[in-house]
Amino acid sequence: MPGTIFTAKQRADYDRDGYVIVRKLFDDEEIGILRTAIESDPALHDSLYNRNDASGKKTRMATWNHPGESVYGLAARTHRVVDTMEDLLGGEVYHYHSKLTAKEPRDGGAWEWHQDYGYWYHNGIVFPHMASLMVALDHSTRENGCLQVVKGSHHCGRVEHGVLPGDQVGADPRHVEEILKHLPIEYAEMEPGDGLFFHCNVLHRSDQNRSAHRRWTVIHCYNAARNNTYVEHHHPFYTPLEKVDDTAIKQAGVKFADSVSEFRAKSANPPQLKRRIA
Repeated sequence: MPGTIFTAKQRADYDRDGYVIVRKLFDDEEIGILRTAIESDPALHDSLYNRNDASGKKTRMATWNHPGESVYGLAARTHRVVDTMEDLLGGEVYHYHSKLTAKEPRDGGAWEWHQDYGYWYHNGIVFPHMASLMVALDHSTRENGCLQVVKGSHHCGRVEHGVLPGDQVGADPRHVEEILKHLPIEYAEMEPGDGLFFHCNVLHRSDQNRSAHRRWTVIHCYNAARNNTYVEHHHPFYTPLEKVDDTAIKQAGVKFADSVSEFRAKSANPPQLKRRIA
């Protein structure tokens, strides 16, 4: 039977640090299929929107709540991903949402320090029994704005969040400043196909892409089934997740979404987080 792909050491590293990088989570053939589909899917491209940083540089994004039959929907349902998430979160999980984050050469925007649970909490999620998987479609380096994570910051608990300059929600800068006096920043540099599993309370950010090379990633987010939201919002209530074999990507080939209706028109910050912080 399939199960978690983590070794005992990786599991211990995740508990201690809040994240683990799995090299070649998807092999070269699989990541080639995923990259081609995402680059070419007309419904996905019709759903792209921009998130600006404080200087006006933008990250192009597309968001979808339910993993359908597209090849990137199948990737989010593979045993290697879902079984590992179930091990990390202690039981059945469901797909909370996925998104493409596309930083174009010399134009891709920065993301400020934040925790995912910093705003998912306001969606009616009681416990931080949530985690995400970032999959690199391109080389993700310091030069093109790879993810930065604060090692062990998930042990700090939820930090207050609010609207920052630009078009982003971020963590209270004063509190982050104090955390960074105690915990180190790590640069999560990845090759295409590598996957970064990270806890929803890990502080993370990324720099602008000042290089000549794009940085595209897909992020799949999961919630524990027992942690179902108690309010209706822009991401789904518990929805049973149908796992697929790890061979599903290669069997499907370059398969697009059925229609633009699979995507959200734009990701929305919860009303409670419209408060601006310095």
